[in-house]
Amino acid sequence: MGGLFGAVSQKDCVTDVYFGTDYHSHLGTRRGGMAIWSGSMFNRAIHNIENIQFRAKFESELAGLHGQMGIGCISDTDPQPLTVHSHLGRYAICTVGKITNSESLIQEAFSRPNVHFLETNKGKTNSTELVSVMIESADSFKDGILTVQERIEGSCSMLLLTPDGIYAARDKFGRTPLVVGRKADGYCVSSESCTFANLGYEHEYELGPGEIVLLTPDEMKIIAPRRNQMKICAFLWVYYGYPSSSYEGVSVELMRYRNGAAMAKREKLDIDLVAGVPDSGIGHAIGYSNESHIPFGRPFIKYTPTWSRSFMPQDQKVRNLVARMKLMPIPELVANKRLLMCDDSVVRGTQMRETADLLYGCHAKEVHLRSACPPILFDCKYLNFSASRSIMDLVARQAISAIEGHAPENIDEYCDPSTEKYRQMTEWVGKHLNLTTFKYQSIHDMLDAIGIEPCKVCTYCWTGKE
Repeated sequence: MGGLFGAVSQKDCVTDVYFGTDYHSHLGTRRGGMAIWSGSMFNRAIHNIENIQFRAKFESELAGLHGQMGIGCISDTDPQPLTVHSHLGRYAICTVGKITNSESLIQEAFSRPNVHFLETNKGKTNSTELVSVMIESADSFKDGILTVQERIEGSCSMLLLTPDGIYAARDKFGRTPLVVGRKADGYCVSSESCTFANLGYEHEYELGPGEIVLLTPDEMKIIAPRRNQMKICAFLWVYYGYPSSSYEGVSVELMRYRNGAAMAKREKLDIDLVAGVPDSGIGHAIGYSNESHIPFGRPFIKYTPTWSRSFMPQDQKVRNLVARMKLMPIPELVANKRLLMCDDSVVRGTQMRETADLLYGCHAKEVHLRSACPPILFDCKYLNFSASRSIMDLVARQAISAIEGHAPENIDEYCDPSTEKYRQMTEWVGKHLNLTTFKYQSIHDMLDAIGIEPCKVCTYCWTGKE
Protein backbone atom coordinates (compact mmCIF):
# COMPACT_ATOMS: atom_id res chain seq x y z
CA MET A 1 0.00 0.00 0.00
CA GLY A 2 1.23 3.47 0.92
CA GLY A 3 -0.25 6.78 1.99
CA LEU A 4 -0.31 10.39 0.81
CA PHE A 5 -0.59 13.71 2.63
CA GLY A 6 -0.40 17.28 1.38
CA ALA A 7 -1.07 20.73 2.81
CA VAL A 8 -1.50 24.26 1.45
CA SER A 9 -1.59 27.17 3.87
CA GLN A 10 -1.34 30.92 4.27
CA LYS A 11 1.30 30.09 6.89
CA ASP A 12 4.25 27.72 7.02
CA CYS A 13 2.85 24.19 6.67
CA VAL A 14 5.96 22.04 7.15
CA THR A 15 4.86 20.79 10.59
CA ASP A 16 1.48 19.72 9.20
CA VAL A 17 3.14 17.83 6.32
CA TYR A 18 5.59 16.20 8.73
CA PHE A 19 2.97 14.93 11.18
CA GLY A 20 0.34 14.28 8.51
CA THR A 21 2.72 12.05 6.58
CA ASP A 22 3.84 10.31 9.75
CA TYR A 23 0.19 9.43 10.49
CA HIS A 24 0.33 7.16 7.42
CA SER A 25 3.20 5.03 8.71
CA HIS A 26 0.87 2.06 9.25
CA LEU A 27 0.42 1.89 5.46
CA GLY A 28 4.02 1.84 4.30
CA THR A 29 6.94 -0.50 4.39
CA ARG A 30 10.03 0.99 2.83
CA ARG A 31 10.37 4.75 2.20
CA GLY A 32 9.15 8.04 3.59
CA GLY A 33 9.50 11.38 1.84
CA MET A 34 8.47 15.03 1.84
CA ALA A 35 8.71 17.82 -0.73
CA ILE A 36 8.12 21.46 0.24
CA TRP A 37 7.72 24.41 -2.14
CA SER A 38 9.66 27.32 -0.64
CA GLY A 39 8.29 29.92 -3.04
CA SER A 40 11.23 29.62 -5.41
CA MET A 41 12.40 26.00 -5.23
CA PHE A 42 11.57 22.52 -3.94
CA ASN A 43 13.23 21.17 -0.84
CA ARG A 44 12.95 17.40 -0.65
CA ALA A 45 13.92 14.69 1.80
CA ILE A 46 13.57 10.89 1.37
CA HIS A 47 14.68 8.24 3.85
CA ASN A 48 14.57 4.48 4.33
CA ILE A 49 12.12 3.72 7.17
CA GLU A 50 12.14 -0.09 7.09
CA ASN A 51 13.66 -0.38 10.55
CA ILE A 52 13.07 3.05 12.09
CA GLN A 53 10.17 5.42 12.64
CA PHE A 54 9.42 8.17 10.12
CA ARG A 55 9.74 10.90 12.75
CA ALA A 56 13.17 9.70 13.87
CA LYS A 57 14.48 10.02 10.32
CA PHE A 58 12.89 13.34 9.42
CA GLU A 59 12.99 15.40 12.62
CA SER A 60 16.47 16.69 11.84
CA GLU A 61 15.29 17.87 8.41
CA LEU A 62 12.61 20.22 9.75
CA ALA A 63 14.87 23.16 10.59
CA GLY A 64 15.87 23.47 6.93
CA LEU A 65 12.37 23.16 5.46
CA HIS A 66 10.08 26.18 5.08
CA GLY A 67 7.11 26.76 2.82
CA GLN A 68 3.37 27.17 2.55
CA MET A 69 2.75 24.12 0.35
CA GLY A 70 4.06 20.59 0.64
CA ILE A 71 3.37 16.90 0.07
CA GLY A 72 4.53 13.73 1.78
CA CYS A 73 4.38 10.03 1.10
CA ILE A 74 4.85 6.75 2.95
CA SER A 75 5.69 4.23 0.24
CA ASP A 76 5.98 0.45 0.14
CA THR A 77 7.71 0.58 -3.24
CA ASP A 78 9.87 3.36 -4.66
CA PRO A 79 11.53 6.45 -3.15
CA GLN A 80 9.23 9.47 -3.53
CA PRO A 81 8.16 12.28 -3.91
CA LEU A 82 10.03 12.97 -7.12
CA THR A 83 10.81 16.54 -8.16
CA VAL A 84 10.58 17.29 -11.87
CA HIS A 85 11.38 20.17 -14.25
CA SER A 86 9.42 19.77 -17.48
CA HIS A 87 7.63 21.71 -20.21
CA LEU A 88 4.63 21.87 -17.85
CA GLY A 89 6.76 23.60 -15.27
CA ARG A 90 8.30 22.49 -12.00
CA TYR A 91 6.44 20.06 -9.76
CA ALA A 92 6.78 17.30 -7.18
CA ILE A 93 4.79 14.08 -7.41
CA CYS A 94 3.95 11.08 -5.25
CA THR A 95 1.66 8.16 -6.01
CA VAL A 96 -0.04 5.19 -4.35
CA GLY A 97 -1.15 2.08 -6.21
CA LYS A 98 0.10 -0.61 -8.54
CA ILE A 99 0.66 -0.40 -12.31
CA THR A 100 0.41 -3.86 -13.83
CA ASN A 101 1.05 -2.82 -17.45
CA SER A 102 4.14 -0.75 -16.71
CA GLU A 103 6.39 -2.53 -19.22
CA SER A 104 4.14 -1.81 -22.18
CA LEU A 105 3.74 1.81 -21.05
CA ILE A 106 7.52 2.17 -20.78
CA GLN A 107 8.04 0.81 -24.28
CA GLU A 108 5.34 3.15 -25.57
CA ALA A 109 7.13 6.09 -23.92
CA PHE A 110 10.36 5.10 -25.67
CA SER A 111 8.63 5.58 -29.02
CA ARG A 112 8.65 9.31 -28.31
CA PRO A 113 11.95 11.19 -28.77
CA ASN A 114 14.32 11.85 -25.89
CA VAL A 115 12.50 9.82 -23.23
CA HIS A 116 14.51 7.92 -20.65
CA PHE A 117 14.02 6.46 -17.17
CA LEU A 118 16.42 6.23 -14.26
CA GLU A 119 16.79 2.63 -13.12
CA THR A 120 16.58 1.68 -9.46
CA ASN A 121 19.33 -0.40 -7.88
CA LYS A 122 17.35 -3.51 -8.84
CA GLY A 123 17.12 -2.53 -12.49
CA LYS A 124 13.46 -1.53 -12.32
CA THR A 125 11.73 1.69 -13.24
CA ASN A 126 10.26 3.85 -10.50
CA SER A 127 6.50 3.71 -11.13
CA THR A 128 6.08 7.32 -9.99
CA GLU A 129 8.62 8.38 -12.63
CA LEU A 130 6.59 6.48 -15.23
CA VAL A 131 3.48 8.40 -14.15
CA SER A 132 5.35 11.70 -14.43
CA VAL A 133 6.54 10.89 -17.98
CA MET A 134 2.96 10.05 -18.97
CA ILE A 135 1.72 13.33 -17.49
CA GLU A 136 4.35 15.26 -19.44
CA SER A 137 3.09 13.80 -22.73
CA ALA A 138 0.07 16.09 -22.38
CA ASP A 139 -0.33 19.86 -22.59
CA SER A 140 -1.55 20.42 -19.03
CA PHE A 141 -1.45 18.76 -15.63
CA LYS A 142 -5.17 18.00 -15.86
CA ASP A 143 -4.88 16.31 -19.26
CA GLY A 144 -1.77 14.46 -18.13
CA ILE A 145 -3.48 13.05 -15.06
CA LEU A 146 -6.49 12.02 -17.15
CA THR A 147 -4.11 10.26 -19.53
CA VAL A 148 -2.63 8.29 -16.63
CA GLN A 149 -6.08 7.31 -15.38
CA GLU A 150 -7.11 6.06 -18.81
CA ARG A 151 -3.94 4.23 -19.76
CA ILE A 152 -2.75 2.39 -16.67
CA GLU A 153 -4.03 -1.01 -15.58
CA GLY A 154 -4.12 -1.45 -11.83
CA SER A 155 -4.56 1.70 -9.78
CA CYS A 156 -2.97 5.07 -9.14
CA SER A 157 -3.91 7.90 -6.78
CA MET A 158 -1.53 10.86 -6.73
CA LEU A 159 -0.58 14.28 -5.44
CA LEU A 160 1.18 16.85 -7.63
CA LEU A 161 2.70 19.85 -5.91
CA THR A 162 3.11 22.83 -8.24
CA PRO A 163 3.83 26.52 -7.60
CA ASP A 164 0.10 27.09 -8.14
CA GLY A 165 -1.13 24.51 -5.60
CA ILE A 166 -1.63 20.78 -5.09
CA TYR A 167 -3.41 18.64 -7.67
CA ALA A 168 -5.01 15.67 -5.89
CA ALA A 169 -6.31 12.84 -8.08
CA ARG A 170 -8.04 9.70 -6.85
CA ASP A 171 -7.65 6.42 -8.71
CA LYS A 172 -10.06 5.97 -11.62
CA PHE A 173 -12.08 3.37 -9.69
CA GLY A 174 -11.51 4.87 -6.26
CA ARG A 175 -9.64 1.83 -4.97
CA THR A 176 -7.76 4.05 -2.52
CA PRO A 177 -9.27 7.09 -0.77
CA LEU A 178 -8.35 10.77 -0.82
CA VAL A 179 -10.04 13.11 1.65
CA VAL A 180 -9.78 16.90 1.93
CA GLY A 181 -9.62 18.66 5.29
CA ARG A 182 -9.98 22.37 6.00
CA LYS A 183 -9.00 24.85 8.70
CA ALA A 184 -8.93 28.63 8.91
CA ASP A 185 -5.65 29.14 7.06
CA GLY A 186 -5.75 26.39 4.43
CA TYR A 187 -6.46 22.84 3.30
CA CYS A 188 -4.94 19.39 3.49
CA VAL A 189 -5.50 16.23 1.48
CA SER A 190 -4.91 12.80 2.93
CA SER A 191 -5.29 9.09 2.34
CA GLU A 192 -6.43 8.75 5.96
CA SER A 193 -9.05 11.00 7.57
CA CYS A 194 -7.63 10.17 11.01
CA THR A 195 -4.91 12.77 10.32
CA PHE A 196 -7.35 15.66 10.63
CA ALA A 197 -8.32 16.05 14.29
CA ASN A 198 -4.91 16.46 15.92
CA LEU A 199 -3.74 18.84 13.18
CA GLY A 200 -6.81 21.07 13.54
CA TYR A 201 -8.57 20.16 10.28
CA GLU A 202 -12.23 19.36 9.78
CA HIS A 203 -13.60 17.04 7.12
CA GLU A 204 -14.38 19.08 4.01
CA TYR A 205 -14.70 16.72 1.05
CA GLU A 206 -14.02 13.16 -0.11
CA LEU A 207 -12.89 12.79 -3.70
CA GLY A 208 -14.90 10.42 -5.86
CA PRO A 209 -13.44 7.84 -8.27
CA GLY A 210 -11.19 9.53 -10.81
CA GLU A 211 -11.91 13.00 -9.44
CA ILE A 212 -9.21 15.68 -9.63
CA VAL A 213 -9.12 18.78 -7.42
CA LEU A 214 -6.69 21.71 -7.12
CA LEU A 215 -5.98 22.95 -3.59
CA THR A 216 -4.67 26.44 -2.89
CA PRO A 217 -4.53 28.20 0.48
CA ASP A 218 -7.78 29.96 -0.43
CA GLU A 219 -9.94 27.36 -2.13
CA MET A 220 -10.56 23.85 -3.39
CA LYS A 221 -11.41 23.73 -7.07
CA ILE A 222 -12.77 20.67 -8.88
CA ILE A 223 -10.69 20.15 -12.04
CA ALA A 224 -12.28 16.90 -13.28
CA PRO A 225 -15.55 15.42 -11.96
CA ARG A 226 -15.95 12.09 -10.21
CA ARG A 227 -16.73 9.03 -12.31
CA ASN A 228 -19.70 6.76 -11.83
CA GLN A 229 -18.05 3.40 -11.16
CA MET A 230 -16.28 2.73 -7.87
CA LYS A 231 -14.36 -0.33 -6.62
CA ILE A 232 -12.92 0.71 -3.27
CA CYS A 233 -10.76 -1.92 -1.57
CA ALA A 234 -12.61 -3.81 1.19
CA PHE A 235 -9.34 -4.36 3.07
CA LEU A 236 -9.37 -0.68 4.03
CA TRP A 237 -11.99 -1.58 6.61
CA VAL A 238 -10.98 -5.16 7.32
CA TYR A 239 -7.26 -4.65 7.80
CA TYR A 240 -5.01 -1.81 6.75
CA GLY A 241 -7.14 1.27 7.39
CA TYR A 242 -6.47 2.99 10.71
CA PRO A 243 -9.27 2.43 13.26
CA SER A 244 -10.00 6.15 13.65
CA SER A 245 -10.41 6.72 9.89
CA SER A 246 -13.57 6.63 7.81
CA TYR A 247 -14.03 5.94 4.11
CA GLU A 248 -17.17 6.72 2.12
CA GLY A 249 -18.72 7.79 5.42
CA VAL A 250 -18.12 4.38 7.06
CA SER A 251 -15.99 4.23 10.24
CA VAL A 252 -13.26 1.59 10.19
CA GLU A 253 -13.63 0.77 13.89
CA LEU A 254 -17.42 0.54 13.77
CA MET A 255 -17.27 -1.67 10.69
CA ARG A 256 -14.98 -4.03 12.60
CA TYR A 257 -17.40 -4.13 15.54
CA ARG A 258 -20.25 -5.02 13.18
CA ASN A 259 -18.13 -7.59 11.40
CA GLY A 260 -17.12 -9.34 14.62
CA ALA A 261 -20.72 -9.29 15.83
CA ALA A 262 -21.86 -10.92 12.59
CA MET A 263 -19.38 -13.77 13.13
CA ALA A 264 -20.66 -14.29 16.67
CA LYS A 265 -24.28 -14.43 15.52
CA ARG A 266 -23.45 -17.44 13.33
CA GLU A 267 -22.46 -19.74 16.19
CA LYS A 268 -22.76 -20.69 19.85
CA LEU A 269 -19.32 -21.58 21.14
CA ASP A 270 -18.46 -22.59 24.71
CA ILE A 271 -15.26 -20.60 25.38
CA ASP A 272 -13.73 -18.53 28.17
CA LEU A 273 -12.21 -15.55 26.40
CA VAL A 274 -12.32 -13.64 23.10
CA ALA A 275 -9.09 -12.00 21.92
CA GLY A 276 -7.99 -9.97 18.93
CA VAL A 277 -4.69 -10.59 17.18
CA PRO A 278 -3.03 -7.17 17.56
CA ASP A 279 -3.63 -4.69 16.19
CA SER A 280 -6.13 -5.01 13.37
CA GLY A 281 -7.93 -8.04 14.83
CA ILE A 282 -8.91 -6.23 18.03
CA GLY A 283 -11.93 -4.35 16.67
CA HIS A 284 -13.38 -7.54 15.20
CA ALA A 285 -12.84 -9.31 18.53
CA ILE A 286 -14.58 -6.54 20.49
CA GLY A 287 -17.58 -6.90 18.20
CA TYR A 288 -17.58 -10.67 18.68
CA SER A 289 -17.31 -10.30 22.45
CA ASN A 290 -20.10 -7.71 22.68
CA GLU A 291 -22.47 -9.84 20.63
CA SER A 292 -21.67 -13.18 22.31
CA HIS A 293 -21.39 -11.75 25.87
CA ILE A 294 -18.13 -13.67 26.27
CA PRO A 295 -15.41 -11.61 28.01
CA PHE A 296 -12.83 -9.83 25.89
CA GLY A 297 -9.23 -10.17 27.06
CA ARG A 298 -5.63 -9.81 25.98
CA PRO A 299 -3.87 -13.15 26.40
CA PHE A 300 -0.95 -11.77 24.43
CA ILE A 301 0.42 -8.26 23.99
CA LYS A 302 2.27 -6.79 21.03
CA TYR A 303 5.65 -5.37 22.01
CA THR A 304 5.85 -2.19 19.92
CA PRO A 305 8.67 -0.02 21.37
CA THR A 306 11.41 -1.50 19.18
CA TRP A 307 9.93 -4.04 16.76
CA SER A 308 8.95 -2.80 13.32
CA ARG A 309 5.77 -4.00 11.61
CA SER A 310 5.99 -7.66 10.72
CA PHE A 311 5.43 -7.16 6.98
CA MET A 312 8.25 -4.63 6.58
CA PRO A 313 11.20 -6.99 6.04
CA GLN A 314 11.33 -8.25 2.46
CA ASP A 315 12.35 -11.77 3.49
CA GLN A 316 9.40 -13.93 4.58
CA LYS A 317 11.48 -15.76 7.21
CA VAL A 318 12.45 -12.46 8.79
CA ARG A 319 8.81 -11.28 8.72
CA ASN A 320 7.78 -14.45 10.53
CA LEU A 321 10.53 -13.99 13.11
CA VAL A 322 9.53 -10.38 13.78
CA ALA A 323 5.86 -11.33 14.08
CA ARG A 324 6.69 -14.08 16.57
CA MET A 325 9.02 -11.95 18.66
CA LYS A 326 6.47 -9.12 18.91
CA LEU A 327 3.71 -11.20 20.54
CA MET A 328 4.28 -11.72 24.26
CA PRO A 329 1.86 -14.09 26.06
CA ILE A 330 0.34 -13.54 29.48
CA PRO A 331 0.38 -17.10 30.87
CA GLU A 332 -2.13 -16.33 33.63
CA LEU A 333 -4.75 -15.49 30.98
CA VAL A 334 -3.92 -18.48 28.80
CA ALA A 335 -3.38 -21.50 31.06
CA ASN A 336 -6.38 -23.87 31.11
CA LYS A 337 -8.46 -21.41 29.06
CA ARG A 338 -10.54 -21.95 25.93
CA LEU A 339 -9.57 -19.02 23.73
CA LEU A 340 -11.10 -17.63 20.56
CA MET A 341 -8.95 -15.28 18.48
CA CYS A 342 -10.17 -12.91 15.78
CA ASP A 343 -7.69 -11.89 13.10
CA ASP A 344 -8.21 -9.60 10.13
CA SER A 345 -7.24 -12.30 7.63
CA VAL A 346 -5.31 -15.49 7.10
CA VAL A 347 -2.97 -15.05 4.13
CA ARG A 348 -0.06 -17.50 4.33
CA GLY A 349 -0.90 -18.86 7.76
CA THR A 350 2.68 -19.24 8.99
CA GLN A 351 2.42 -16.56 11.67
CA MET A 352 -0.95 -17.84 12.87
CA ARG A 353 0.37 -21.39 13.27
CA GLU A 354 3.20 -20.01 15.42
CA THR A 355 0.72 -17.95 17.46
CA ALA A 356 -1.40 -21.03 18.12
CA ASP A 357 1.68 -23.00 19.16
CA LEU A 358 2.67 -20.13 21.45
CA LEU A 359 -0.68 -20.33 23.23
CA TYR A 360 -0.57 -24.10 23.51
CA GLY A 361 2.91 -23.73 24.96
CA CYS A 362 1.33 -21.61 27.69
CA HIS A 363 -1.12 -24.47 28.36
CA ALA A 364 -4.20 -23.16 26.57
CA LYS A 365 -6.97 -25.78 26.56
CA GLU A 366 -8.38 -24.80 23.19
CA VAL A 367 -7.43 -22.28 20.51
CA HIS A 368 -10.15 -21.23 18.08
CA LEU A 369 -9.70 -18.74 15.24
CA ARG A 370 -12.11 -16.60 13.25
CA SER A 371 -10.89 -14.79 10.14
CA ALA A 372 -12.62 -11.44 9.64
CA CYS A 373 -12.71 -11.94 5.87
CA PRO A 374 -13.22 -14.83 3.41
CA PRO A 375 -10.34 -17.04 2.21
CA ILE A 376 -7.81 -15.11 0.14
CA LEU A 377 -7.55 -17.06 -3.12
CA PHE A 378 -6.17 -14.54 -5.61
CA ASP A 379 -3.20 -12.16 -5.66
CA CYS A 380 -4.27 -8.53 -5.59
CA LYS A 381 -3.92 -6.87 -9.00
CA TYR A 382 -4.51 -3.37 -7.75
CA LEU A 383 -2.76 -2.55 -4.48
CA ASN A 384 -0.22 -5.31 -3.80
CA PHE A 385 -1.93 -6.28 -0.54
CA SER A 386 -1.97 -10.05 -0.96
CA ALA A 387 0.75 -10.21 -3.61
CA SER A 388 3.21 -13.07 -3.16
CA ARG A 389 6.05 -14.69 -5.05
CA SER A 390 3.73 -17.58 -5.88
CA ILE A 391 -0.01 -17.93 -5.54
CA MET A 392 0.72 -21.21 -3.77
CA ASP A 393 2.05 -19.17 -0.85
CA LEU A 394 -1.59 -18.54 0.01
CA VAL A 395 -2.68 -21.12 2.56
CA ALA A 396 -6.15 -21.46 1.02
CA ARG A 397 -4.52 -22.38 -2.31
CA GLN A 398 -2.36 -24.93 -0.51
CA ALA A 399 -5.55 -26.44 0.92
CA ILE A 400 -7.15 -26.69 -2.52
CA SER A 401 -4.05 -28.33 -3.97
CA ALA A 402 -3.99 -30.87 -1.11
CA ILE A 403 -7.69 -31.68 -1.53
CA GLU A 404 -7.56 -32.00 -5.32
CA GLY A 405 -4.11 -33.58 -5.55
CA HIS A 406 -3.10 -30.80 -7.97
CA ALA A 407 -3.66 -27.07 -8.50
CA PRO A 408 -6.90 -26.80 -10.49
CA GLU A 409 -7.54 -23.86 -12.82
CA ASN A 410 -11.21 -23.52 -11.89
CA ILE A 411 -11.76 -22.94 -8.17
CA ASP A 412 -15.28 -21.45 -8.26
CA GLU A 413 -16.60 -24.03 -5.77
CA TYR A 414 -13.97 -22.94 -3.25
CA CYS A 415 -15.16 -19.33 -3.49
CA ASP A 416 -18.72 -20.27 -2.56
CA PRO A 417 -19.27 -20.73 1.22
CA SER A 418 -22.31 -22.94 0.59
CA THR A 419 -20.34 -25.76 -1.08
CA GLU A 420 -18.76 -28.92 0.30
CA LYS A 421 -15.43 -27.94 -1.29
CA TYR A 422 -15.40 -24.71 0.72
CA ARG A 423 -16.06 -26.68 3.92
CA GLN A 424 -13.21 -29.08 3.13
CA MET A 425 -10.83 -26.19 2.42
CA THR A 426 -11.72 -24.46 5.69
CA GLU A 427 -11.29 -27.69 7.65
CA TRP A 428 -7.86 -28.32 6.03
CA VAL A 429 -6.64 -24.83 6.91
CA GLY A 430 -7.80 -25.22 10.52
CA LYS A 431 -5.93 -28.48 10.92
CA HIS A 432 -2.86 -27.07 9.17
CA LEU A 433 -2.80 -24.17 11.65
CA ASN A 434 -3.25 -26.54 14.61
CA LEU A 435 -6.53 -24.94 15.69
CA THR A 436 -9.39 -26.42 17.66
CA THR A 437 -11.85 -24.83 15.22
CA PHE A 438 -11.47 -22.36 12.40
CA LYS A 439 -13.94 -20.36 10.32
CA TYR A 440 -13.80 -17.64 7.68
CA GLN A 441 -16.19 -14.71 7.66
CA SER A 442 -18.67 -14.96 4.79
CA ILE A 443 -18.32 -12.40 2.04
CA HIS A 444 -21.98 -11.45 2.43
CA ASP A 445 -21.67 -10.63 6.13
CA MET A 446 -18.42 -8.74 5.54
CA LEU A 447 -20.02 -6.56 2.88
CA ASP A 448 -23.06 -5.99 5.09
CA ALA A 449 -20.71 -4.80 7.85
CA ILE A 450 -19.12 -2.30 5.45
CA GLY A 451 -22.58 -1.07 4.59
CA ILE A 452 -22.14 0.53 1.17
CA GLU A 453 -23.45 -0.94 -2.07
CA PRO A 454 -21.57 -4.22 -2.71
CA CYS A 455 -21.05 -3.29 -6.38
CA LYS A 456 -18.86 -0.39 -5.19
CA VAL A 457 -16.46 -2.62 -3.22
CA CYS A 458 -13.54 -4.56 -4.70
CA THR A 459 -13.56 -8.20 -3.58
CA TYR A 460 -11.11 -9.57 -6.16
CA CYS A 461 -8.84 -11.23 -3.57
CA TRP A 462 -11.70 -13.51 -2.55
CA THR A 463 -13.72 -13.99 -5.75
CA GLY A 464 -11.23 -13.46 -8.58
CA LYS A 465 -13.87 -11.29 -10.28
CA GLU A 466 -13.46 -7.69 -11.37
